[in-house]
Amino acid sequence: MDKEELELDLLLHAVYKLSGYDFRKYMRASIKRRVENRLRLERIANMTLLTERIIHDEHMLTKILSDFSINVTEMFRDPGFFQTFRKEVVPLLAGLPEIRIWHAGCSTGEEPYSMAILMEEEGLGAITSIYATDMNEKVLKKAESGIIPLHKMQAYTKNYMLAGGKKSFSEYYTADSEAAYLNKHLLDRIIFAQHNLVTDRSFNEFHVIICRNVLIYFNLELQGHVLNLFNASLTKKGFLGLGSKESIRTETEIFEPFNFKEKFYIKK
Repeated sequence: MDKEELELDLLLHAVYKLSGYDFRKYMRASIKRRVENRLRLERIANMTLLTERIIHDEHMLTKILSDFSINVTEMFRDPGFFQTFRKEVVPLLAGLPEIRIWHAGCSTGEEPYSMAILMEEEGLGAITSIYATDMNEKVLKKAESGIIPLHKMQAYTKNYMLAGGKKSFSEYYTADSEAAYLNKHLLDRIIFAQHNLVTDRSFNEFHVIICRNVLIYFNLELQGHVLNLFNASLTKKGFLGLGSKESIRTETEIFEPFNFKEKFYIKK
């Protein structure tokens, strides 16, 4: 093991001991890029000095935790995914007395917002509970607010239409010169909570789990751990939706493809 790898190991161990967040089994290249970016921003010479700062400076620990969280998201991202959910998954959920959906790694909330709109349009909003979790408290607070930067709404409107939207997208929010505000009745259907996929356990039984573009940052061992968590959290024949670049290879005894193109799997 070279010195740089050892330094990175010690840094990740310090983060784990101080915060409880375990990034030691995240994809190494991704973590390394984020650490190197923080070194440049802070003008710190090496990882050992950064580790020292993390140990003695709570603000630096907060910064590094924020660096490690994955917060790229948008409403109706990959519209084909939502269109498939609407056309193929929703009809199989429609007969249930209640529907529980978990968005794991929800970031700033655009994906659960999208799901709340979709379920409303399918006439299932009133019986659907959407649980949206993330390990990052800062992004959860943003998600809970229901506030979306106005400059993003044009792209989101296009995504909504491509995803099979049935109304005018502007019916779901109010706006001023700076931001859009998701309608309160939609926001009230989403329960936001902190949850760490690496260290926390199952907390309910769900009919659908959506976890998109998170597993690609985990190594194979950690992916297996998270897929087992999802297995424990899904009802029989429950659905799992992953990101466009993700697929299940090692856990085929637990899940089988439902729509491979759009990365939907069903629990056996």
